[in-house]
Amino acid sequence: MKITITAEQIYKLDLSPVQPVIEALNQKSTATDLAQSVQLEIDFPRAETDPRELSEIPEVRLWFVRLDAVYPWFPFVLDWGTQWARYVAMLVPHQFHRVEGIQYNPEALEIFVMYKVFGITHWLNQRGERATAKVKDMMQVLGYEVDEGLFNLLGEL
Repeated sequence: MKITITAEQIYKLDLSPVQPVIEALNQKSTATDLAQSVQLEIDFPRAETDPRELSEIPEVRLWFVRLDAVYPWFPFVLDWGTQWARYVAMLVPHQFHRVEGIQYNPEALEIFVMYKVFGITHWLNQRGERATAKVKDMMQVLGYEVDEGLFNLLGEL
């Protein structure tokens, strides 16, 4: 499912474009069925002389901050191969290097990863779904190995 976010929606902090995902989840689709099925396309025109990446534009980042605050589980449904790193870049301090690519602040990324593990696991548990393998795979894309013992501990809470 491809969702286009326009500049007008970004300026208005309008999250209505993600409504099809919310509706699919409310119509009894399982979260695991929707995992990795969404792509966000950002239609935010810039001047040809503007060298910034989308994650360096405050208005775009603010829209993603709102998305993450309202739907903290949303990254679970994103296409992790093409969308997850950009989503993280919208929320985690980073720098771009020509040779090395994106370099996240390591401490901020570690906190973000644990926040997502806790939040997404809680959300899945509330839905009656257990998808620890998918959550582990999701975090592995960012270079993090999540121990099964953590999920066992979370299941006991």
